Amino acid sequence: MAKTSTTTQGLRAAIERSGYYPALVAEAVEAAVGGEAVKSYLVHQETTFDANEVRRHVTVLVLTGSRFIVSHTDEQAADSTSPTPYATTSTESVKIGRISSVVLSRVVANPESYAPGTLPREVVLTIGWGAVARIDLEPAACGDPNCEADHGYTGSSTADDLSLRVSEAGDGPETVRQALAFAQSLSEATADPAR
Repeated sequence: MAKTSTTTQGLRAAIERSGYYPALVAEAVEAAVGGEAVKSYLVHQETTFDANEVRRHVTVLVLTGSRFIVSHTDEQAADSTSPTPYATTSTESVKIGRISSVVLSRVVANPESYAPGTLPREVVLTIGWGAVARIDLEPAACGDPNCEADHGYTGSSTADDLSLRVSEAGDGPETVRQALAFAQSLSEATADPAR
């Protein structure tokens, strides 16, 4: 990773602030980024409850000049395959030109009095690059309520490779701001016709 970049230093600090195996997460992200400069990033830690266990998960999103990098780290309790707890870290590197959609949903309180620049209560960032798609099908019908013919199926296919929800209440206002900034940077990168 380019050590001189302020953005790169901010990424490393955000990973350390998350407190979630920072040495492991940083090493995986730095290996994926390589020598490229970091243009934008988002670090999101999520806690989930699985039966009687609390599990943590961290997602790190990084935008470089040519790639979008996704890193996931999960912790696992000891099980039949391992007598001690362990963590799994994976990274995926996607060329910017492969990103087919960047969807940012904003949830705002009191929309009737919304002022531009007001921080949303939560945002959901969904990014698609064709690795995963969701297909929703339902029986097709015509307008005749007495028709008994088989009209086949209708539906939609949605790119849904990554969906990340960040809320002011759960993650803090700074993480919401970072999510908005990352989404804007990624949208701008995908709009570049040279990619």
